[in-house]
Order: sequence, then structure tokens, then C-alpha cells
Amino acid sequence: MKKWTRVLLLFNLYAAHIMAQKSQVFNIQSPNGKLKLTVETGAGISWSVNYQDTPVITPSSISITLGNGEILGEQVTVLSSQKSSVNEDFTTPFYKKSAITNHFNQLILVCKGLYGIIFRAYDEGMAYRFFTRKSGEIIVSSEQARFNFNRDDTCFVPYVRDLRGKEQFIQSFEALYTEKPFSGLYRDSLIFLPVLVKANDRNKVVITEADLENYPGMYLRSAPGKGFGFEGVYAPYPLEEFQGGSHMMNTMVSKRAPYIARVDGNRDFPWRVVVISEHDADLLNNDMIQKLAAPSRIKDISWIRPGKVSWDWWNDWNISHVDFKAGINTATYKYYIDFASANKLEYIIMDAGWSDLLDLMVVSPDINLPEIIEYAKQKNVSVILWASWYAASQKTTEAFSKYSAMGIKGFKIDFMDRDDQKMVKSIYELAQKAAEYKLVIDYHGMYKPTGLQRTYPNILNCEGVKGMENVKWTPNDDVPRYDVTIPFIRMLAGPMDYTPGAMRNSTRSGFHADGSMPMSQGTRSHQLAMYTVFEAPLQMLSDNPTVYTKESECTDFISHVPTTFDSTVAPDGSLGEFVAMARRKNGIWYAGILNNWNGRDITLDFSFLGKGEYEAEIFKDGINADRDATDYKKEIKKLNASTRLVIHLANGGGWAARIRPSTP
Repeated sequence: MKKWTRVLLLFNLYAAHIMAQKSQVFNIQSPNGKLKLTVETGAGISWSVNYQDTPVITPSSISITLGNGEILGEQVTVLSSQKSSVNEDFTTPFYKKSAITNHFNQLILVCKGLYGIIFRAYDEGMAYRFFTRKSGEIIVSSEQARFNFNRDDTCFVPYVRDLRGKEQFIQSFEALYTEKPFSGLYRDSLIFLPVLVKANDRNKVVITEADLENYPGMYLRSAPGKGFGFEGVYAPYPLEEFQGGSHMMNTMVSKRAPYIARVDGNRDFPWRVVVISEHDADLLNNDMIQKLAAPSRIKDISWIRPGKVSWDWWNDWNISHVDFKAGINTATYKYYIDFASANKLEYIIMDAGWSDLLDLMVVSPDINLPEIIEYAKQKNVSVILWASWYAASQKTTEAFSKYSAMGIKGFKIDFMDRDDQKMVKSIYELAQKAAEYKLVIDYHGMYKPTGLQRTYPNILNCEGVKGMENVKWTPNDDVPRYDVTIPFIRMLAGPMDYTPGAMRNSTRSGFHADGSMPMSQGTRSHQLAMYTVFEAPLQMLSDNPTVYTKESECTDFISHVPTTFDSTVAPDGSLGEFVAMARRKNGIWYAGILNNWNGRDITLDFSFLGKGEYEAEIFKDGINADRDATDYKKEIKKLNASTRLVIHLANGGGWAARIRPSTP
């Protein structure tokens, strides 16, 4: 009898082992119970998401293949599973709100083979990441990340269109959105993140990633075969590089490895993030990337100063009514400093041309940098210098130490144009080195943010957007529609160096591209509203000081809009149609509305104001803004929380307001 008992016990143990490999199902729900995440393990690992019992993401396979042939996520044996809940607050000093509540339910699966996966369910979406606990270095040959849908849903995707090399992995991360169903997507073109899917005629789904460190960024492409969805694609590791691209400022890749990364075997991999929204406006005030980012690595942040910038490049140094020759010279930058000081702007930027493009230690003979820095200091203005990534990476310590000691407060680093592992690692290294010398950073020519601003809060902005600089050379772009699309998609990832502030504004029929006297598409009020709608702790005034001085009423308004806030609400919005945002700083509310090319009336609900009476300084589209886009009207209105204001938005229009309490 004992023999048969022992045999039965062994059989049960063996059967349990086989079952662990064949199939196990795990579930977690979001804190509000609306989102259900299901994970199935066995021959592989797949996950799926239902929102209020409606399938959103259908079973999607995930795995990581190592250089030794081991596949993390194949023939899976789950050694342990652990569920937990977290509900915590943390501060966000340079963000669209001063604090965030991080509330999620979590599932950790530890698998045989010294690896595991963490899944998190939030009210606003889900995320997962692999982790390994292996010794030494490991090679990651590939990663499988699928995002499957059950219908031919419409997608908003930015394709890689900038093919400077012979591959799609070197590009500027700037593109309008192509709006097509899955069946209409190109299968041979890479898509960069974030992307949006209109799922089930009910949910908006945004796919992106967070906490990307020492690992290549994820692209997507239309999933091959039957069905609808995306699969992840990653740039292979660069083995050989050469100088090329614009003015030789890029580092091009001539040879790549048969793997995507070499990493420490004991690490957490990037979060794969899916944001799910029932209402479009909810996407405008989403914090998942901040929640998933690594905490700050800078202990003392007292020296970090967000703010606004008088910028030279977009307006082509094209000032007038002065008694000196305008250009990249000392007199011109003193003029920009005078303007910044008069309008209480924190910074000026000296863009490309102040130094040799490839050597930051070689300063233009027309620039007296110590004189400019001292003049700015006397005017309570700080100076930021532009640098190509190549130049900054060649002499990082030498340049950062020298210019920091001279009084420079930051760098705008440009032309990275890659997100393979080597470039991502460099981005972190530059941020760390800049922090050592108390320098803020604006990453231009950059991939989308992945939470790096929380980890290194001296990074005040990132580009990764087809910003207003593009209107100087792309006359056929539908810019107003893009303006009311990126807040729902790209801005979900983090701040955008869009560079607004045009004072030459144009109707759709009157617009033309001009490199030296550039104009914007849409109305003056559209431009003013961008300072509230678009997140940018370091925000540009892109037009030239001469024009701003002539337009003092508008200049005064935008110079008073903060760049970081205590709270943010999104009263209304419709993807690709219009967007309304309101943000509060020190008891004052700032509101902005952007519109596409279709004129419309909307009703704005001011219940976000709370108790008390308020007075609003409003800039709205003028009655003739459909003919002259510079036409606007300023008015003062009394408001309170019960106010419902009908607002007319012209074609390409906007509306902007500063709302102050009537009584203390």
C-alpha cells in the first residue's frame, strides 16, 4: 500500500509539473474593476485585456530570446506567483501636476530559468516588463511583443519617413499620423511610438513604453499573417559607425550585430505600456509613464529651473529696427537678452552657429561668450547653448565643465536621430554628466520620452514631435489637425519641444512655407493656447523679439503662462477635432483650446474652478479670423464653477485664458 501511495504521489508531482508547463491562467483587475488582465502560461506566455467585459487586446504572445538560444517565455514553468496592491503618492516638481497618485494591482510571475514578468493593472491601462536574475552579461537576440486586436480597427500611426541611411533605424521621429485601419497599414514600414488604436468603437488604446534604459527603443509594424495588430521591432546593436547626415552631425551605422542588446544579466527590462481610455479627454491627463519611470537619481534639485526661452533659430535671427547687423553675433544675443529680461523669461538659447558644429570648444569669432553670459546675468536671464549630439558626446566632460564654470545653465542637444541601445545609453550618460555640472538639458532630435524626466529631472524637454519648425519647409502638412491629435497620443509619453509662439498666422489658403519669415497655420489664438495645452517645462517663444514687441498684448499673455503646474484637468476633447485643457499654478488657472481646420462652437464647463468668483483675461478668435488669422479679440469675463461658456473656434482656431480669483 505504501508503495502505491509513493507512486501516486510521484505521479501527482509529475502531473503538476507537466500542467505548470502546459497551461496556467492568472488574472488581475484594475483598482476600479473595469479592466481585467489575463495571463496564460505554458508552451508560451500570452496576455489579454478586457475593459468592462469587452475584449480590447486579444491573446498576445511575449518572449525574449537570448544569444545562447534560450527563450524566456517558451515552455514556461512558473515557480511562484504573487499578487499585490499599491496605492502611494509621489511628488513631481517639474510636471503638469505637483503630485501623482500611483494606484495599481500587480502580478509577479517568477519562472524557471532565473527570469520573470511583472504585470500591472491600472484604472487607465496596463503594463508588463520582463526581468532576469542571471549572473554576468547576457545577449538579447530579439524580443517578441505582440499587440493583437479582434477587429479591423482604425489606427493613428507615425511612419518612419526620414531615410537618411539605408535603413529605417536612423530617423528624426517626426511624422504626421497616418489614419488607416489595420488592413490598410504598410507591412514594410516601421512605426515609431506612441500609436493609437480606436478599438471596438468604444475605447482608445495607446501603445508605448516606459523606463527605457540601456536597451533599444521599440518600433512597431503591422503584424504579418491573418488577424489585426502590431509586433515589436528593435534596432540591432551598432557595430560600426561613421559620420554623416546633416552637416556630418549624425553618427550613421554601417554594420549592425545579429542581436539587439548586450546587458547585465540581473536587470529589469523596459515596460510595455497599453493605455486604455473610454473617453478621449482622459488621454489628455494621463500619468502612466511618470508612474512607471524610475525615481529621481538627483538628490538636490534646487538648482533646476524650468521656464520659457527666447529662441533664435526659428525666426532666423531676423530682428529689425536695430543699429547693428542681425545674425549670430554678440549684439544680436544682447538684444534677445533684453527682450527676455523685459518679459521675465528665464532663458535665451544660442542655437547652431555659436560654435563649430562638430567641436564645442571652438567658438565663432563673432561671439564673445563671456560678455554675453555676464550681460545675461545682470539682466537675470540664463543662457542655454545648442550642441549636436556628436559634438556633445565627443568632449562631454571638457565642454560641460568649462561652460558650466563660465555660467552657462544648460544645453539643447540635437541630432541623435536613433534609439538603438548605444544611443539610449548615451542619453542617460549625458543626463547624468549634465546633472554633475548642474546643467539642464533639452533633448532635440530625440525619440519620444519614456519617463527619463522623472529619473533625471534636469531634462526639461524632449522633441520626438513634428513641431512648428517643420512649417518652414512642409507647406502641404495639415498642421492644425496634427495639433489636436498629438495631445492624445504623443504628449501622453511626456513633454514636447514643439516650439510654439508664431505671430505671423495664416489661413489654410494663405499659408506658404518660408524659412526666413516663417508663419504658422491657424489663428493667433491657436498659438496662444499652445502654451497651456502643450506640456513643456522648457518652453520656447519661437518668433523674433521685434515682432513680439509689436504684439505686446499677446506677448504679455504668453510670458505669464507657467511651464509647470500644480494641477491639470481636461474638460473636453475629441481626437483629431479639438482639445481643451486647464492647468492651475499658485491659485491661477490657465485654459487653452485648440481646433482643427473645421470651425465649431463648443461649450466649456468651468466646474474645475471650484468655489469662489473669478475674472478671466480671454483671447479668442476675432470675427474675421477666418480671413485674417492674426485677428483676435481680448476680453475680460467674470466666471465661476457654474459657468458654461459657449466658445466659437474659427478654422484652425483657438481660445486662451488666464483666470484669477476675484478675491483673495
